[in-house]
Amino acid sequence: METATILMRYRMEKGMTGELVLSGIRDFAVYLKGSGDFDTTLIPLRDLQAGDYSFQLTSASPSTLEIDGFVLFPSPEREQIKFVKKTYHPIPKVEKQENGSILLKYEDIGSYYGIAWLFDPSEIREFHTDELDRFMRHTIHNHVSSVLKGNGDGHFTDVFLRPIDLKPQSGRIIYGMVCTGDKNGVSEKLTRFADNARGANRGNGIGESNAIESFEAIESYEGIYKEKREKVADLFRHTPEGKRYLFSQKRMAATVLTNVVYPVYIKRGYIKHYTPGRWWDCLYTWDSGFIGLGLSTLDLERAIDCLNAYVTDPGDDQSAFIHHGSPVPVQFYLFLELWNRTQLKDLLRFFYPRLKQYYEFYSGKLGSSTTGRLKSNLLTTWDYFYNSGGWDDYPPQGYVHREKLEKSVAPVITTSQCIRIAKIMRMAASALGYTEDMAEYGKDIELFTAAIQNDCWDAESGYFSYVRHDDAGYPTGILKDKNGVNYNMGLDGVYPLVAGICNMEQKQKILYSLTSEQHLWTNIGISTVDQSAPYYRIDGYWNGAVWMPHQWFFWKTMLDIGADDFAAKIVMTGLDLWEREVSCSYRCFEHFILESGRGAGWHEFGGLSSPVLCWFEAYFKPGTVTCGFDVWIEEKEFSPSNTALLAKLRYFGKEESISIIAVVLQITLNNTGSHGVISIDVI
Repeated sequence: METATILMRYRMEKGMTGELVLSGIRDFAVYLKGSGDFDTTLIPLRDLQAGDYSFQLTSASPSTLEIDGFVLFPSPEREQIKFVKKTYHPIPKVEKQENGSILLKYEDIGSYYGIAWLFDPSEIREFHTDELDRFMRHTIHNHVSSVLKGNGDGHFTDVFLRPIDLKPQSGRIIYGMVCTGDKNGVSEKLTRFADNARGANRGNGIGESNAIESFEAIESYEGIYKEKREKVADLFRHTPEGKRYLFSQKRMAATVLTNVVYPVYIKRGYIKHYTPGRWWDCLYTWDSGFIGLGLSTLDLERAIDCLNAYVTDPGDDQSAFIHHGSPVPVQFYLFLELWNRTQLKDLLRFFYPRLKQYYEFYSGKLGSSTTGRLKSNLLTTWDYFYNSGGWDDYPPQGYVHREKLEKSVAPVITTSQCIRIAKIMRMAASALGYTEDMAEYGKDIELFTAAIQNDCWDAESGYFSYVRHDDAGYPTGILKDKNGVNYNMGLDGVYPLVAGICNMEQKQKILYSLTSEQHLWTNIGISTVDQSAPYYRIDGYWNGAVWMPHQWFFWKTMLDIGADDFAAKIVMTGLDLWEREVSCSYRCFEHFILESGRGAGWHEFGGLSSPVLCWFEAYFKPGTVTCGFDVWIEEKEFSPSNTALLAKLRYFGKEESISIIAVVLQITLNNTGSHGVISIDVI
């Protein structure tokens, strides 16, 4: 190719300038200027012979730059290069069918959509917007307009049923269908639905005018409905003591299962995705770990999907794992939960190499990871997100950012989490017979444990501390507030207990803080910040609030150390709090305010509040066995009636006693009480 040229298409903010340095194929400086829209720049090359070439572009300025792509061409052909914006047509052609259904055809796709429903009166409406959640909040009062216009970048067809009347203590079943395919196929489905479902609301308060001549017509729909209802009922099998929590559990389950957004674009493809709330149509790493834990109590296949969305194939040169938001590696805990539920070797073999890659980046050992840059061996994730533990306004974290200390101050939770997930990976490696990997995880555990013990413990306050470092990365002391008080009197300061690395003195002091009403314990659960700390507040987002996710970590930790009474106290306090709020407001909130005990934050939160589902199952659902983080379940089998359990567990911890929760049923024969039998072999 003679007079070869590269055309680069890019976008920068208006008025910004930047510089790129090209090397490899040719050494060249590229100067850019932003207009706020897409621009192009030309990079001349020498004559190119046929063959393979590579080049590098290195940013030589701090300006933000988006590169859209490159074109390699002979320079005389410049005028032939055109960029044509694809115009999409989101508004479908809507055909009303004689049977009352509608047929939709979008210009940009070949298939048809059909919508059928069995309810009258109804109205077809249109929403001209690219999303519904925020738009509908501002238009929900509009019952008059058939066309509601937003930004016009998208379109939704709405079948508006109005009104649905319910008498006291009554219910109604309304059948509907959405289908897709070619025109003839969709039309046939719509006709069949109308024929089979005509009068399906008989007995549901609609009136005899809609009754069908033959009730056989809707038996297939009734069967689908009853099958799904029975599945739901099975999800909430419970001992008599669990009945009082059913209302709030079902609300939480519905919220978790329906907080799905589509499409989410990731790794050059689109996925359906569980999100903390439909307000956020994007990925959240630690939230989705807890969503997966909640899903594990409802639908194992969905829980596995949720885990798989955040790991990448071994050797992926673009990402070691999928990250957005707080880098708390909950995926490892979800993996352990899935294993302890299923003992599926295929699941173990599939996820182990993917989680190993995730772990190696998190621990600072892989690729471009900067988590392990400090000479103290304390890990930091400030380069990737401002939030170390999910706790947005956690006092020392806020101070680090205000004072721009990200390069020199390390929290405790990141290293503590790394130790715990290394222990999980060591258990998995043991199950697979990977002795070299086990040894490597063991070395990491020792290294990171020494880092915390050498520099973080503050005996005076009874908390582990954020640690300052000098410019060379060596530790210089703990982080204190303006009053000289350890700035980390809160949950970050007790996370080495979760890691399982505390000595007896540390464990006793931490347990005192966790259980004391003057410190972390409150009548609604564990406070994020010690109530005696000078920087404790009553009006913060996390500071002065109780959140369920960290309660879950410490509940599991109590099982690891045999503190089953306090473990149960955490759970029952959380379940009572959840039931009280949901029964009052019908909302599934993010967190709870200590001063009032009321829920706050997003009102349909399927993310960090999902531990309540795990707690209900662990204590009230027959046929479940729950352990701490140090237990790997090798085998387990409940009897068909859930009156007996045989299990084989491998214990990897060092405590003298641990706690295991198993829910079996008591049976009564001939007025003689016979209790369930549990046989557990712990290795």
